[in-house]
Amino acid sequence: MIGVGKIKQYTNVLDKPLSKGKQEVSLSAFSLLFSELVQYNQTQVDNITELERRLEDAGYAVGARVLELLCHREKIAMLRHVLKDAVADSLEKGTEHEDEYMISEKELLVNRFISIPKDMGTFNCGAFVAGIVRGVLDSAGFPAVVSAHFVPVEGSKERSKVRLMSGTGG
Repeated sequence: MIGVGKIKQYTNVLDKPLSKGKQEVSLSAFSLLFSELVQYNQTQVDNITELERRLEDAGYAVGARVLELLCHREKIAMLRHVLKDAVADSLEKGTEHEDEYMISEKELLVNRFISIPKDMGTFNCGAFVAGIVRGVLDSAGFPAVVSAHFVPVEGSKERSKVRLMSGTGG
């Protein structure tokens, strides 16, 4: 009897190799899931600041898991795949603090498909992205204070900025 096509039996789930799986999620699936996350959290809070904090906390959990996944999988190849389409419009050094940086993006993906009611005019879904960045940095041993802001730019739509401050957040 030939052993071609035999399926290896694993005695423990931890013995199984990490599945590569599909590395992309459709934009519509992400938009639906993120929209539901925003709507659910909106019903659980009383103000915009609390809503942004909850989104940032959700993003933090995602960021911590992203770093863990990158460390256990195809380290460099996966990192290149993740960062390939995630290039920001600019990275700027802050002027107020030595350890301050801003990542600027004209239109963050998380802000693209969310309609913000007029009574929540200052709400920024970029808090989720700020949480992801904070989660990755914190998990890598670089604690940072990360926040998301809308910054007006002349002759253009508002830009989303994610502000990073390393160390204690100075």
